[in-house]
Amino acid sequence: MPRPTTRTALLEAAAGEYERLHLALGRFDPGVLADLTWEAEIEDTSRHPRDVLTHIHAWQLMALGWAETGEAGGTPQVPGEGRTWRETPVINAEIRERYLGTSYADAVELLAGSHARCLAVITSHSDDELFTRGRYAWTGSTTLGAYFVSATSSHYVWGRKTLRRIQRALPARSLPGP
Repeated sequence: MPRPTTRTALLEAAAGEYERLHLALGRFDPGVLADLTWEAEIEDTSRHPRDVLTHIHAWQLMALGWAETGEAGGTPQVPGEGRTWRETPVINAEIRERYLGTSYADAVELLAGSHARCLAVITSHSDDELFTRGRYAWTGSTTLGAYFVSATSSHYVWGRKTLRRIQRALPARSLPGP
């Protein structure tokens, strides 16, 4: 699927990939989802389905915060106060630590809430506001829409891929039946 360049395409991609993410979650045994002590032995900060959901949720909150600060006339610190994009692995590790005690059910609810908020912000902007470079000084060489593509549809695709890696690391007994 090509990267969205209109509000309609972004809303469709976000909704479609969000649904596919939930279909991928449905392939996990409920016992695995409830066991917050189990972790896949993979090279990633997201080693449990809960981690995937809270990771996406946290990045959505950041994007929402950047947009809110920018809309208010401020200059948001992207990706965070005193942070650079080179520190993304550290930021991701901090996100994981922050949400380690979160239940799977709560992670589902957190993501549902931030997803809905992202869709509302996207809906409230025109194609021009979302996808014209230079429209907002704070976005620099990118666009507001690009931040929301990354926070929604692109992150949901990443989430599905990570869930597949987690699932492959599960013991055979933990996979649901046919």
